[in-house]
Amino acid sequence: MPKFIVETSARHIHLTAEAVEALYGAGAKLEVRKMLSQPGQFACANPKITLVGPKGQLAVSVLGPERSANQVELSFTDARALGITPPVRESGDVAGTPGLHLVGPAGEIDIDSGAIVAKRHIHMTPEDAAEFGVEDKQIVKVKLDTARPLIFDDVVVRVSPKFALAMHIDTDECNAAAAFGEVYGEIVK
Repeated sequence: MPKFIVETSARHIHLTAEAVEALYGAGAKLEVRKMLSQPGQFACANPKITLVGPKGQLAVSVLGPERSANQVELSFTDARALGITPPVRESGDVAGTPGLHLVGPAGEIDIDSGAIVAKRHIHMTPEDAAEFGVEDKQIVKVKLDTARPLIFDDVVVRVSPKFALAMHIDTDECNAAAAFGEVYGEIVK
């Protein structure tokens, strides 16, 4: 069975154009610091945003480009430190999720929703999906061979011609599997 890279996605935020201006100032734009593995996605050179919850606060990196909705992706450890209980959701599914207070270098805003723990997933092109024998939205198990071998269940396959082949897990999942450095996974049938 072919393998794919497994990447750890640390806590971060996606912002709307309106939120970018409110937090960084009128006319502000997201600036590229580093391109990410998914085409068109980037880590921003803009200063971090501070998330403020009922119990604490955390600084998070901003990822671009701008989105149609604000979305904060956390691990459960991060969420506990903030004092919120976000659901596990696929990216973009933020309805009914907890909100937070956001503090930027030029302003502050409250978002009514947007905090999630991202569901672990594999990005694939249609060609990758055919090679692996899977379909968009299919749930699979993925085995990681690390110092602490682990099989992740409930991994959603996300297929788009805009994607590059990679699995994404959060920092809690990375630590549980000792998935440090260059790590590969394989679908277990």
